[in-house]
Amino acid sequence: MARVGEASSPVPTRDALARARLRASLVPDLLVEARRVVNTVIGGWHGRRKRGIGENFWQFRPYVEGEAMARIDWRRSARDDHTYVRDREWEAAHTVWLWADPSPSMLYKSAGAIVSKESRAMVLILAMAELLSRSGERIAWPGLTDPFTARNGAERLASHLSHASELAAKPDLSIIRRFSDIVITSDFLDPIEETMAWLDVLARHGVRAHLIEVADPAEETFPYSGRTEFTDPETGEKLTAGRAETLGEAYRWQYTARRQELAAWCKRLGWSFTVNHTDRLASEALVRVHAFMTADGGYASGVRA
Repeated sequence: MARVGEASSPVPTRDALARARLRASLVPDLLVEARRVVNTVIGGWHGRRKRGIGENFWQFRPYVEGEAMARIDWRRSARDDHTYVRDREWEAAHTVWLWADPSPSMLYKSAGAIVSKESRAMVLILAMAELLSRSGERIAWPGLTDPFTARNGAERLASHLSHASELAAKPDLSIIRRFSDIVITSDFLDPIEETMAWLDVLARHGVRAHLIEVADPAEETFPYSGRTEFTDPETGEKLTAGRAETLGEAYRWQYTARRQELAAWCKRLGWSFTVNHTDRLASEALVRVHAFMTADGGYASGVRA
């Protein structure tokens, strides 16, 4: 699917150095905005209960040969003919990878949007970094940082982003291993087959992915009419429509079909898929993704704004 829209920035979209300078100038303000968003949702944020090393009791379960004898709960085992282990609630750090799409199409901002797609995607990722760091989780950006734990994790990640000369359009995800999570913010406007092929390695490695599609309202409604020139921000190619309104129905069908196919694919994999519009609050997506990450017994499904 072509990336459709007017030019949204005077910065040359294929100039990596210019993009890096622009990103470096924006990151401090985006970090401030991310922390503001976090403050609106932090009251409902809590850890994810699971079995592991900690002080709080989780459950009794049958002893498995090879486990340390010290883990056996002899009092519980004495009640019947079975040997039981006392599991404790997980309190060790979990690794959550974070990534925001740096593609030129993310620069787009229509008149009806609050911010560009790039700004919204970055705010969501930095807000997730802030929340996860406060919870003691490990965070990382594929191709930019190794997993790390720090109370100022969002600030550290922002520093890495500010100093990065170039961010990979599609980083290598094969380094992400089982039992990790990854939060990906993008407009997902590449051909659906390419997106699925890129993300397939996560499914094969048993990684839980949370996709946030950042959408500008004009990309859904296609509010254009009359003679209109469209520019592909990836290639610079132009398309001039004498009567743009005649393209609206076909465009909207293709745009919606792409989203529905991607959402259905995520549902089959047990992943979450969320849509966040740039004329809506970032906190809406943050709360929804948190609900998926903390859900007990699986993920909810569906697409919501």
